[in-house]
Amino acid sequence: MNITKEQIDELNAVVKVAITKEDYEDKVSKILKDYRKQANIPGFRKGQVPMGLIKKQYGKAVLVDEVNKLLQDNLNKYLTEEKLDVLGNPLPKQQDDFNWDAEELAFEFELGLAPEFEVPLKTKKAITRYKIIADKKMIEEQVERFRKQYGKLINKSEVGKDDELNGIFKNEAEEIENKTIVELDKIKSKKAQEALKGKKVGDTISLSTKGLFKEDFLLSSALGIARDKTEKLNIKVDFTIEEINQRELAALDQEFFDKLFGKDVVSSEAELKNKIKEDSEKQFEQQADQKLLNDVTERLIESVKFDLPTEFLKKWIQMTGEKPLTEEEANDEYEKSEKGLRYQLIEGKIMKDNNIEIQFDELKDFAKNFIKTQMAQYGQMNPAEEELENIAMRVMSNQDEVKRLSEQLMSQKLLDLYKEKANLKTKEVTYENFVKEVYG
Repeated sequence: MNITKEQIDELNAVVKVAITKEDYEDKVSKILKDYRKQANIPGFRKGQVPMGLIKKQYGKAVLVDEVNKLLQDNLNKYLTEEKLDVLGNPLPKQQDDFNWDAEELAFEFELGLAPEFEVPLKTKKAITRYKIIADKKMIEEQVERFRKQYGKLINKSEVGKDDELNGIFKNEAEEIENKTIVELDKIKSKKAQEALKGKKVGDTISLSTKGLFKEDFLLSSALGIARDKTEKLNIKVDFTIEEINQRELAALDQEFFDKLFGKDVVSSEAELKNKIKEDSEKQFEQQADQKLLNDVTERLIESVKFDLPTEFLKKWIQMTGEKPLTEEEANDEYEKSEKGLRYQLIEGKIMKDNNIEIQFDELKDFAKNFIKTQMAQYGQMNPAEEELENIAMRVMSNQDEVKRLSEQLMSQKLLDLYKEKANLKTKEVTYENFVKEVYG
């Protein structure tokens, strides 16, 4: 067997493979002899079928199968040994009237080669790294939410300010009938507030859905319908009051602190607020990190320039999908995938240049930390190491989970690298301003 490469240009090459009978003859003969031993053909005893008949019936199929195996194995070996960084897979060139009976079988494969480029992490223009802080207003609101959550409900006969109303929303035309709890301090419409004020259990009030609540998602929850249906909903709904409650705020005492964070973790109002600030900003950090990762990714795709073997990739997409595509369909698919392919190449280059890789033990530790965090959410604060180890090994026996955790760990490694080496400028903002600035 002889394999040679013809370089077309920097991004395209053709590999030529020449296979002679000596490369496959022994293997084909052995398989055909095995077929002869097992063949059941009418008129012949088992194992006594003439070899000429076996060759006529099975010879071509066995030959094609063995040659294809040889091609696959040796072509992959050649690409590895020659350290050719290919995109997609080698594409066989069409050969009309191919003669499988020839003394030498010649095959050609088109290659799309990965471009060579550099990735400067310090981009000219600095990328904003957000530091989200919990301001005084947010902390005070969180303290009140906790006090409401752990406070007492006092039943009332008449609706007053900031009460909670259990009741049913109805609108027959829209097929709405949903039992819910309405907190008056979440209602935005002053007209609705006035309509509810002073009402008693059993009263039914007609309310307009437009601008009813301070937060848009509350309308969907209150009416029991999909959020997309409430975006421009402007109808009248009847709300029948079934129960009126006033929530008495929990006292800021040690019992309350222990319920929130465990025994003696917090022992004063000042410590409570500091703890809320610390926990909130830790959660905000995850959102800020994700924003930073997205922004660095976009900047690198925008700033790192290189050519791709576009025509090869379009042809590869056209020929190797679940079903063959038209040229137009392949072009559309390429347009959709080009940005992702560019970042895959950029990410691979960054990993190679900075020796970033994932070892089994660190992936297992990452899985254990993830599991520990999940367990803490359900009150299991100190799981035994043996329990964590067993759960982690079960998780890592699932290939889909391994892939998901590997992607998360790689993102974390890249994020750490960007924080260290990228051109960043830190901007301190409240969560409210972060949402406005980032999501509009």
